[in-house]
Amino acid sequence: MKKRVVVGLSGGVDSSVAAYLLKKQGYDVTALFMINWHDTTGTLSGDCPWHDDLVFAKLVSRRLNIPIHTVDFSEEYKKRIVDYMFSEYRKGRTPNPDILCNREVKFDLFVEAAKSFQADYIATGHYCRKEIITINGQSVCRLLAGKDTSKEQSYFLCQLSQDQIKMALFPVGDLLKSEVRKIARDNKLPTATRKDSQGLCFIGTISLPDFLQQKLKPRKGITIEISKDHPQYNERQSKQVKNSLSDRDLQFLCSPYSYKPQDGVKIGSHSGAHYFTIGQNKGLNIGGRPEQSFVIATDTKDNIVYTGNGKYHPGLFRKGLFIPGKDVHWLRDDLRMLPGSSREYLVRIRYRQNLQKATLYCRENGIFIIFEKLQRGITPGQFAAWYDGEELLGSGVIEKTVKS
Repeated sequence: MKKRVVVGLSGGVDSSVAAYLLKKQGYDVTALFMINWHDTTGTLSGDCPWHDDLVFAKLVSRRLNIPIHTVDFSEEYKKRIVDYMFSEYRKGRTPNPDILCNREVKFDLFVEAAKSFQADYIATGHYCRKEIITINGQSVCRLLAGKDTSKEQSYFLCQLSQDQIKMALFPVGDLLKSEVRKIARDNKLPTATRKDSQGLCFIGTISLPDFLQQKLKPRKGITIEISKDHPQYNERQSKQVKNSLSDRDLQFLCSPYSYKPQDGVKIGSHSGAHYFTIGQNKGLNIGGRPEQSFVIATDTKDNIVYTGNGKYHPGLFRKGLFIPGKDVHWLRDDLRMLPGSSREYLVRIRYRQNLQKATLYCRENGIFIIFEKLQRGITPGQFAAWYDGEELLGSGVIEKTVKS
């Protein structure tokens, strides 16, 4: 009997080719289209809503002669993703909803829905790969980077569990994007020339300030510019990183810079510190400076935005970050670090960032990550993911403060 695969057909070319390849490989393929958002508030004009995506998904299913069903997750999506986003921004943190969307929706709600169709596997159009190995007689799933380095998407799956990976197939992970497009054209798939989706998972390209103002009301505050010669920078960034670091050293290197209004000069005002994130330069409405201004810190309690002048301002760069123990996630339990241990891994703190050499120090309160080179824009609320070569091993949410 053929194995049944339920593929998440999104109306884009990647999932369309995934469905085509699965059918070609002899699977019994069923398509499932997810409706996760109805509110268009903040959505930019000209952006394709899910209605258009569904039309393309149906055209693809007709072309491939596979059944397609729809499922509405909008209520759960709001609770698990959108409410989480608002909560994080309110705290002065910058969430990554796409990672949560994969963990909570595509590989949780979707999997449960697929089981009602007696699915043996689920499949997506992600550019990553899965490999199954045996350790002590037990099957273990490895999640590997996709072949196309310009489209590699394993970072977005950094919160998945072994059970979630075990049930997943990634048919386009061994292909280049150009090869996916060619397969779509050669097989006359309706999505062959359709542009890739942009913006927030399942919502589309949005005006983030307009979107956030649905729940986070404007609140006028001041903008303070911090000089490049602030004493914190030289002390922190010039510190030599030795083979072994004390807990005090780790806390020092991983703590965010801390500012007070008297540390700088008032250069403007803003409509709410919760609308800004580290590294941002848009929406500051600051003129007359020698170089562009960038956000280097926010204080949502006192409603202050701190900025630095120039994209190489030292306030944008740090050597380390901290992930609390409760937020540390391992894709493989057999490789989990124990308190007191340290390992060298490759780390990225945002999608499409080149992997960076770093050392992870596991302590009772969490994991400290010290980079070989200074990192720009380490942002609380974002995810740091670590790799051993091409294998994704774990991830965690970057904390705003180092907690003991």
